[in-house]
Amino acid sequence: MQEQINNPLHGKRLDTILESLVELYGWEELGRRIRIRCFNDNPSIKSSLAFLRKTPWAREKVENLYLRAILKNKNRR
Repeated sequence: MQEQINNPLHGKRLDTILESLVELYGWEELGRRIRIRCFNDNPSIKSSLAFLRKTPWAREKVENLYLRAILKNKNRR
């Protein structure tokens, strides 16, 4: 199996990514940045994970926001 050392998402679980984003932005800001109902209407980790696992375009948006947040944090150091 080829290692994915250049992939910052390698080894990151979706629940960990989502929890990090909620901690960083909160549900309200997360729902503003990514306009999907599970972030804006009675949000929870459980319901959001269920939606993101079966909706590739939404998961991609969440992963991209996470990557931008990581990059922004690295540039602050």
